[in-house]
Amino acid sequence: MSVRVALIGAGVMGADHASIISGDVPGATLHVVCDASKDTAIRIADAYSAKDVSTDPLDTIRRKDVDAVLIASPDPTHAELTLASLHQRKPVLCEKPLAQTVDEALMVLEAECALGQQLVHVGFMRRFDPSYVEMKSAMHAGRIGTAVMMHNFHRNVAAPPNFSGLMAVTNSAPHEFDIIRYVLGTNVAAISAFEPALDTDSVCKPVVMIIETTCGQLVTVEVNNNAGYGYDVRCELVGTEGSVSLQTQFQTRIDQDLSAGTVYAADWRPRFREAYRLQNKAWIASVSSSRPVAQAADAWDGYCATVIAEAGASALTSGNKAAVKLVERPALYAKTGDAA
Repeated sequence: MSVRVALIGAGVMGADHASIISGDVPGATLHVVCDASKDTAIRIADAYSAKDVSTDPLDTIRRKDVDAVLIASPDPTHAELTLASLHQRKPVLCEKPLAQTVDEALMVLEAECALGQQLVHVGFMRRFDPSYVEMKSAMHAGRIGTAVMMHNFHRNVAAPPNFSGLMAVTNSAPHEFDIIRYVLGTNVAAISAFEPALDTDSVCKPVVMIIETTCGQLVTVEVNNNAGYGYDVRCELVGTEGSVSLQTQFQTRIDQDLSAGTVYAADWRPRFREAYRLQNKAWIASVSSSRPVAQAADAWDGYCATVIAEAGASALTSGNKAAVKLVERPALYAKTGDAA
C-alpha cells in the first residue's frame, strides 16, 4: 500500500518536497497539503495532485487517512508539530532545525524514547548527497590517512534584511554542524565564532567558526549569506596522507571573448535536488518497513545540531570559546560504528 503523506508547510521548501513525493518517490502519495494560507495549500495540492487541503496542522496530523507527516513549516513550529506526530505514533520527516532550543529538542528525545521506537527523521539531506557520501567513504577506506582537518564554506546570494550573524549560526550553519559529525563520526567539543570587525551596510556579516571535535580534529566553517555571486557550498577533508574535496556543481562553462565563465545557482535547490530525492525515498522506505535508515539524521542528531548552534551563538555574542555539552545519548539512538 502507498504511504499517505501529509505535507505541513507549502512554501518554497514544502513545494519542493511536494514535487519529489508526488513524482519521484514510488510507494508514496501526497495525500494532504496543509498551509496557513488556504490559497497556497490549494495551489500546491492542485499542482501535485494531492487529495485534500487544510489550514490546521494539528488536525492534519490526527487524520486517520494520514500515515506519515512531512514538516516544512516555519522553524518555530517544528518541535511542536514533531511532538504532535509522535503523540499519534506517526513517522515524521522534519526539516531542520528539529527545534529552536535545546529544551525543545530534549522534549522530542524524551517523547520518542517513551515510545521506544524511532519515528523522527530530521532533514539533514547532505547525508544523502553523493559527493558527501563519497567523501565519507574515502575517509573510512583510509584513502587520505587519518582525518585531521575539515574546511566548510556555505554561501548564499543575499540575506533577508532582518537576517543577522546570529541567525547565520543558528539557521544556516546547522547543515555544517550535522555533516561534520556525520562525515567524521565524532562529536563537537567546543566552538568559537567570529565576525569581521570591518563595518558594512549589511546586518548579516560573514561568520567564521572554529570547531574542535572530541577526537581532536579542527574544523572551520564559513557562513556568508551575502556572498553576492551565487549559492556555493564547498568542503575539503584533510588527512595525514591526502585530502578529498567536493567538486563545484556547475552544469556548463561558457568560453567567449577571451574568457571562460560559469553560472551559479540562485539557491540550494539545484545543488541538492538529488540529495533531497534520495533522502525522501529513504524516508518512505523506512516508513514502509518500520525500520530507521542508519544514514539518516535522527532526533539525537537534531538535538546535537541544536546544542552546537546554541553554543555557537553564545561564542559569537561573548567572543569566547564555548563548550558543547551533550546529555548522555539514549540507547534508542545507538548506531553501529558511529562514535557520534
